[in-house]
Amino acid sequence: MSTQLLSQAKPKANQSELYLIGKKEKLTNFGFSKTEINYLQKRQKEGDKYILLNRFTQLIFVQFTEEWANKSVAEQLETCRGLGHKICVALNTHKYDSIFINHGNHLTETLAIAEGMALSNYQFLKYKSDVKLSNSLNQICVETETNLNKELAELQILVDAVYKARTWVNEPQSYLDAVSFAKEIKSLAISSGVKCETLTKKQIEALKMGGLLAVNLGSKTAPTFSILEYKPKNAKNKKPLVLVGKGVVYDTGGLSLKPTANSMDTMKCDMAGGAAVASAICAIAKMNLPYYVIALVPATDNRPGENAYTPGDVIKMFDGQTVEVLNTDAEGRMLLADALAYAKKYEPSLVLDFATLTGAAASAIGSFGTVCMGTADEATKNQLKIAGNLVHERLVEFPFWDDYAALIKSDLADMKNIGGPVGGAITAGKFLEKYTNYPWMHFDIAGPAYLNSPDKYRGKHGTGVGVRLIVEFVQELCKA
Repeated sequence: MSTQLLSQAKPKANQSELYLIGKKEKLTNFGFSKTEINYLQKRQKEGDKYILLNRFTQLIFVQFTEEWANKSVAEQLETCRGLGHKICVALNTHKYDSIFINHGNHLTETLAIAEGMALSNYQFLKYKSDVKLSNSLNQICVETETNLNKELAELQILVDAVYKARTWVNEPQSYLDAVSFAKEIKSLAISSGVKCETLTKKQIEALKMGGLLAVNLGSKTAPTFSILEYKPKNAKNKKPLVLVGKGVVYDTGGLSLKPTANSMDTMKCDMAGGAAVASAICAIAKMNLPYYVIALVPATDNRPGENAYTPGDVIKMFDGQTVEVLNTDAEGRMLLADALAYAKKYEPSLVLDFATLTGAAASAIGSFGTVCMGTADEATKNQLKIAGNLVHERLVEFPFWDDYAALIKSDLADMKNIGGPVGGAITAGKFLEKYTNYPWMHFDIAGPAYLNSPDKYRGKHGTGVGVRLIVEFVQELCKA
């Protein structure tokens, strides 16, 4: 169940409240008792900026806003999301179901607090039988402000999109196989006003998408290829922005079976890129953003059964290039390559792909950011990095020198699907580059897509990383 974000004129009786109080504002203006004012002043003198008052029938949160004064905009927003997380935890601990935010004209900060609170409140309890585990918080109410209604509505759409992406990532493969994933994507698209076509195995075979079909050889479940299109009449761009997301619903490594302990336990998350782009394009459509966007999600599981593709095989890809397979666990790039080549038909202005692609990326920077690389111009890269900073899905650009392309040269085919022991995230990117002829950026989300321990409002397990980055980037493009 999604957390409701509402506009409200004033707090209801016994509703918990948050007060954002500026440096020059007097505590006597906020209805606190004398005892509470004395307590707040004492705590403030001791250096506390965030204070919780328990009135037994409600919780009162006080945040002195001077704490944010010397921070950058991105740092302020992230601090506010962190505050939202702390408040959410307190409300659920004390079993309160609603909070009212007295924003005090701190509009941007209020939205960030509400965002952190709502994202922190996500739960995946589908397979739990104990209903008592459910969070109590269900409403976040913001003091009525006419110029905030649009932003609040868009934030609700964004939060719902992140929830959806997280839920898809958290679903076990026993429920969310490639066919089910495509059906879920289509259902969301239809409800969002997005055109969606799902290519069946026969259609994929007719198109000769060799990479996707090769990975699917070991599975009894057919592959799918979802094509989502949002083209508003007032679109600012004639050539579309194309989003590509890896949709490997479960990855055993294939015949190159994953060798390390527990390495398969979380491999239901290998479709996090597909979840991100599908959720993002639907959010963009629900917000009625005037931007032409297409999303492509090739999906399958990767197993060692049936007639699984093998190390040593040579695969002919969708665009006719050949690949010598040396490791069947480097499968994501195989189906992404077909999707990237397919994207050429749209003559895109820019293509962004999102994939849990390499352990090398996760090892390099952990879960603290996303590794990126590509051929887009510097202005576009800067726009993406700014968007990443604002939503705290920070981007780390890796070098993309042609030296790395030499590592995937093959004696037998046009290229190999792995590059050796060094620069694994980059050689994967250089592999994908060979299927592009347009401005393009690759985002390796292997680190932040799935967390084994809680991280503030990102929670535990599926994070929905990529959704907020994409939506923020498109919102900024619409303002240009």
